[in-house]
Amino acid sequence: MSDPGTAAEIRRCVHCGFCTATCPTYVLLGDERDSPRGRIVLMKDLLTNDAEPSAQVVRHIDRCLSCLGCVTACPSGVDYRQLIDAARVAVDERYTRPWPDRLARAVLAAVLPHRGRFRLALRLAPLGRAFLPLIDRFASARPLAAMLRMASPLVDRRNTVLPIAVPASARCVALFTPCAEPDLRPEIAQATERLLARCGFRVVHVSGEGCCGALVHHLGRESSAHASARRNVDAWETAIARDGIEAIVVTASGCTSEIKRYGSLLADDPAYAARAARIAAMVRDTTEVIAPSDLPHGVRPDLMVAWQAPCSLTHGQRIGDAGQRLLEAAGFSVKTPAEAHLCCGSAGTYNILQSEIAGQLGARKAAALAATGAQVVATSNIGCATQVAMHGGLPVVHVIELVDWASGGPVPPVLAAHLAQTRAASTRAALPA
Repeated sequence: MSDPGTAAEIRRCVHCGFCTATCPTYVLLGDERDSPRGRIVLMKDLLTNDAEPSAQVVRHIDRCLSCLGCVTACPSGVDYRQLIDAARVAVDERYTRPWPDRLARAVLAAVLPHRGRFRLALRLAPLGRAFLPLIDRFASARPLAAMLRMASPLVDRRNTVLPIAVPASARCVALFTPCAEPDLRPEIAQATERLLARCGFRVVHVSGEGCCGALVHHLGRESSAHASARRNVDAWETAIARDGIEAIVVTASGCTSEIKRYGSLLADDPAYAARAARIAAMVRDTTEVIAPSDLPHGVRPDLMVAWQAPCSLTHGQRIGDAGQRLLEAAGFSVKTPAEAHLCCGSAGTYNILQSEIAGQLGARKAAALAATGAQVVATSNIGCATQVAMHGGLPVVHVIELVDWASGGPVPPVLAAHLAQTRAASTRAALPA
């Protein structure tokens, strides 16, 4: 039987159309079925009458990015996230996908949330890339081709900057480790630890924590997402009691948005509901844990930055300007791109499972960021950083890397490499022919 709350949420939609201007897929494709109000119509029988999902309904549900721009724009307060999550669970439980799709989703769920498996996949990716011309011939293999193209080579970016000593009596925070970030961009956590130390925080890493659950949640695997949440609640409760942790700091805003929902995700679990709500209340995105007025200043880099606010920060947490305020407080000149409200196309596994649409959105976002005239792009989510860097020519760094640099840390490695290449190109151009 359907959830009465879900049925009430569907009725709340008055089909006014305010959501269409903020929906990336509708803006891009112009298909009413790829707008939030159109998807709500498609989801009605699925969620209120337990109808069997058709291939058409599944196609349009799959095309949703869960960017939640529609939630911010909706004058009726429809909780679209509740509806799209429920629809994905219904699809996962009641629809038999073609085998290539099932295989791709099974591989993503088995690899991405597990750090060791993800690291191994990155090491093996160069072997797979040799077969890309063959793989590209098969439409059913698009997810595999997208995974291979996105897989960045493992780079040794070991921290060469000495850690900052912090008194044992300092305020203690736990630093959450996202799934992909440690192998793709380890410098983000290093910069975060340095900055937190300068601001008087002692940082601990909690053993036993794992994936936040967002990736499998987006795949409709609700039980797996809930299992991840329970595991993390258990691990963090133990660490809080032992170390006196006052906040859980998260460097990837997609993870932050998911963990802040633990209270509602586990609301029906009597053993975890209250505990999960307490944990969720302690979670802070890196952009909000440090007040701009508390930033220590080291240098004032003369650099123009384009601020790419992730959807998970803007719509999921409603603090989209937090990174911009931090950058401005650190002395940077900050620009925001046109269509800042539109998703870049990353959206968890979207740029793998819906690579064609994601590619168009990524190119559109990269062009808008370049049009600001900025020298570097700053964001607060590893998925957005990877997506924008794939489709544009500007270096993309985490906002905390820039703030760490401005307060006495090293130049972010990605930016340093880009500036070195720019200087070398200028030198060559100045040489006589």
